[in-house]
Amino acid sequence: MNTQLQESTGIRLLKKGQKGLHYAVFSRMGIVIVLFLIQLLILLGFFQKFEEYIPHFLGGSALFIAAMVLYLINSQMDPSAKITWLIIIMVFPVFGALLLLYTQTDMGHRAIKKRLKSLMDQTKDSLPQSEKVLEAVSEESPETGALVHYLSRTGCFPIYDHTDVTYFSLGEDKFYEMLRQLEEAKHFIFLEYFIVDEGLMWGKVLELLVQKARAGVEVRMMYDGTCEFSTLPYDYPSRLERLGIKCKMFSPLTPFVSTHYNYRDHRKILVIDGHTAFTGGVNLADEYINRKARFGHWKDTAIMLKGEAVKSFTLMFLQMWNVDEKVPLFRRYLQYPVPEQPEVPGYVLPYGDCPLDSDKVGEQVYVDILNHATRYVHIMTPYLIIDNVMENALKFAAERGVDVSLILPGIPDKPMPYALAKTHYPALLDAGVKIYEYTPGFVHAKVFVSDDEKAVVGTINLDYRSLYHHFECGAYLYRTSCIPDIEADFQDTLAKCRMVTPETMKKEKLSVRITGHALKFLAPLL
Repeated sequence: MNTQLQESTGIRLLKKGQKGLHYAVFSRMGIVIVLFLIQLLILLGFFQKFEEYIPHFLGGSALFIAAMVLYLINSQMDPSAKITWLIIIMVFPVFGALLLLYTQTDMGHRAIKKRLKSLMDQTKDSLPQSEKVLEAVSEESPETGALVHYLSRTGCFPIYDHTDVTYFSLGEDKFYEMLRQLEEAKHFIFLEYFIVDEGLMWGKVLELLVQKARAGVEVRMMYDGTCEFSTLPYDYPSRLERLGIKCKMFSPLTPFVSTHYNYRDHRKILVIDGHTAFTGGVNLADEYINRKARFGHWKDTAIMLKGEAVKSFTLMFLQMWNVDEKVPLFRRYLQYPVPEQPEVPGYVLPYGDCPLDSDKVGEQVYVDILNHATRYVHIMTPYLIIDNVMENALKFAAERGVDVSLILPGIPDKPMPYALAKTHYPALLDAGVKIYEYTPGFVHAKVFVSDDEKAVVGTINLDYRSLYHHFECGAYLYRTSCIPDIEADFQDTLAKCRMVTPETMKKEKLSVRITGHALKFLAPLL
């Protein structure tokens, strides 16, 4: 099959006009706004009808707010989230407290949390850590050995040797290789993506998936439930089932019924026969391969793994897939033979981050890289909406003399995250962090690379959604052969960027500065 871009878009299952709503305000933010408006109307009516009781109401509100402040201060909530809730409750005490109760009781994701914990417990020993590999990497890099120890307590995330890693500096490159690898599938294909949209990319992939399903290959497809409101109709899984593809949505949206709107499956995973896997920022939609221009040139990245480390991505996929399965199956898919990669240098540690536990794995891995860097940490991220922990780690590394450089979009995809990112610029610049904006368009890559030795490529942005609210994944790379390619790509991208300075920030639109500062206290909810 010709893997070059063609006019033909493969299989289409949608007719014109069948896509869902492009913008659905069924989010936690939407609930916040609705509750605020309801309280405002009730307060106006109360003040008009019971004017003589206003002093009693204000006194009661003050006592109630004081009690809520004490509760929040003594809670185990993240400090940034505490500030947000303190402001909300001080401005809207009654409905702010109701909203806090609504989100903290976990009634929307208590069942999934319990199920996932059960699945994690069942599979915690599915992929045993090779003591020989751990001893070798710990001898070379004690801090990497310590990171392995940390990740092993958060989930089944061994570190592997003899795994080949190929880096793709553009979504188009990943797409071509993805098609070639899919053609070679013989046993099973697992796909887990945040966004799926019909067009050339998904059409070509779907065409191959149908061919493989008809040839007897087991094909499973899972995508996030937000696609129901943005790109695909509710019955899309059943349409794929009729083509021989097992398909499900992760957590379909049910407005106002559950609290887990922020707990989306943001992962991008493709596993083929247990020996080849892809991850990175690239979803299954045409903007990711620059077939459709939305915000200028779309800069994205991905990696392909071949070897034993692929088993970790197989396990991650199966854990999510089996959340609603009565009889979960794991072992048979983890036992397929994996061709040896004997001459491949370095170590690979795939890992996932679950928002339903107390471990902020994605943030901790990034902070670990920053804290142990000696020469440089180079970062590409589409968003910069960070807590004090991440901001301090970036600043501390720069203040130690490490070259900390960030590449962010020059053309934003969303105005609010763009404005919020700008609020972090002054403090970072003062500490010596270098910030660049990609002038040709939008950077969607999620890349850390450090000291020519370490890198992370995955799905984890530098924002609250990725670090706190989403299911995410990535691959930690130590001394793999692709790390020079990652750094070279950073430098190539840097050449197409403009540098942010205190002088250029003064030219920023007043509306952007006002929006960023006005919304900053709500950042943990956005």
